[in-house]
Amino acid sequence: MMRTHTCGELRADHLGKDVQLAGWIRFSRDHGGVLFFDLADAYGTTQVVFDPEAMSEKDDRESLERMLKSFGRESVISVAGKVRNRVPGTEDARNPTGQLEVLIERASLLNSSPPLPFEVADQKGSLLPSEDLRLRYRFLDLRRTQMANNLRFRHRLVAAARRALDAEDFVEVETPMLCRQTPEGARDFIVPSRIFPGTFYALPQSPQLYKQMLMVGGLDKYYQVARCFRDEDSRSDRQPEFTQLDVEMSFVEETDVQALTERVLASVWRSVYGKELVTPFPRITFYDAMHSYGTDAPDIRYDLRLQDVTDTVKAASYEIFQRVISKGGRVECMNVKAELMATTSNDETAVGRNEVDRLIEWAKGQGMGGLTWMRMTKDGLQSNIVKYFPREVTQALEAKMGAEEGDLLLFLAGSEIAALKAGGELRRKLAKDLHLLEGKDHQFVWLVGCPMFQKDSVSGQLEAFHHAFVKPVGGDIQEGEDVMCACGMSYDLVLDGSEIGSGSVRCHDPEVQRKVFKLLGMSDEKIEADFGYFLEALGYGAPPHGGIALGIDRLTAILLGCETIREVIAFPKNKKFQCLMDGSPAKVDEAKLSELQLLCLAGDEDTEE
Repeated sequence: MMRTHTCGELRADHLGKDVQLAGWIRFSRDHGGVLFFDLADAYGTTQVVFDPEAMSEKDDRESLERMLKSFGRESVISVAGKVRNRVPGTEDARNPTGQLEVLIERASLLNSSPPLPFEVADQKGSLLPSEDLRLRYRFLDLRRTQMANNLRFRHRLVAAARRALDAEDFVEVETPMLCRQTPEGARDFIVPSRIFPGTFYALPQSPQLYKQMLMVGGLDKYYQVARCFRDEDSRSDRQPEFTQLDVEMSFVEETDVQALTERVLASVWRSVYGKELVTPFPRITFYDAMHSYGTDAPDIRYDLRLQDVTDTVKAASYEIFQRVISKGGRVECMNVKAELMATTSNDETAVGRNEVDRLIEWAKGQGMGGLTWMRMTKDGLQSNIVKYFPREVTQALEAKMGAEEGDLLLFLAGSEIAALKAGGELRRKLAKDLHLLEGKDHQFVWLVGCPMFQKDSVSGQLEAFHHAFVKPVGGDIQEGEDVMCACGMSYDLVLDGSEIGSGSVRCHDPEVQRKVFKLLGMSDEKIEADFGYFLEALGYGAPPHGGIALGIDRLTAILLGCETIREVIAFPKNKKFQCLMDGSPAKVDEAKLSELQLLCLAGDEDTEE
């Protein structure tokens, strides 16, 4: 037996017992010949001590002392000895094992280590090394307590979700990792076939089609902790490979899937936090979210809502507003209440004129073109532009915005999309600057009433708002219907202003599904080539079905307060989607490319095109 206990296990009831521990040397100290070591493993840290006065045999004492002095930091050792209390006054109340220590009687070196490229021991106030250095030596970064805790929290979250779904009679099924390439919105990673030269598999962007065909197969309730792959541009909450909790159910409507999701998350909450999650979650329509919060992933923990004041200000002679309105644009307004701006030390505002000027410059830096402002005083709205606004206009603004003395009105003007998006960014900026989220609990919200389609901002081509497999509200899209007004039976789950899940009731009628494909610009030949097998499956008595996928990485990161999902993934890629540890992506030998009968891509790096 290499160890009888872990380094985080010893307590008062182990006093006087002989134990054997194994782990890494985090710190060592020599106090006049008495050697102290902080021995750490995945479970904690225990102080182990060599005291020459406690050993009777001189030869054994000198031999053990020489050995222990040769051990470097982060060497892996095994020690055996007796548990005793620490010397009074040297206890460490922060450490669960801090009342005890192990008097070393025997020790052995299990492995040595060179000096580390960065510190892995917990040290108060110490700064982390750069992320790239941490990712280059991720196998060392994982020794840090915070990283280990992140992964353990993630494990508890996933395990609790599995238990909850098992209690709901769901069956876990693995779907293929090598599948047919189909258009699903993002770029695919493709894998060449050696047996069929010139053909390729794709890594799944999601198990979407497979889980729907499981419903055709009568499985009724499916889930999977699924690995998904998308060749997308980098973001802090995005990785080329990620994990989602994938769920599908037969004979359900939207509210059934949403209620199940809430029950699963409530079970997770009890498991990881030991308290009840408030359900049902609030619901907000896509339209209301965009027009009140400027985003389809609203953080409703603070107010700062947008209001369209275009009709209210159109009578003003303010040139900027007039120019925007004449081009079909709109003016959005946000009321920053006086109590939100009050400092903690006095009644002065935290957003004075200098801060407003900085907000205007920030807005310009965000591509917003600037901000217009008015402040409510006892004499009405005041600012450097109020002279362009007749008194009846400012009074109408005061009434519409509920302006009270000390409130600050901020205006954004532009096209509808630009003004709303700018308002959403402004909300987030103010929430951060005014510390509006301090002390706030997490808040889930359902986004419902989403459109079926949207237009690409560049090409103007019709594309699916969520994906092509959403069932239209009413079950079909009628001839002559304005497709831009069509709503789908889809929904998103938002947590603290970030989308963590998306789902829908699916098209189970093959003819409706074919119609959706055609609206998205697919020819009959393209539909048959890419989705013929799927439409065939739907034609064999597909039941009504729906589901949802929750992003495990993003959910875990938000709950832990991490700035990036890389903090909750064991071996993530960096911001450029590279693995600095193993050097991937990397070139492949020409022999391997030849075996796959691919064009030679491993030519001379110095050859100029």
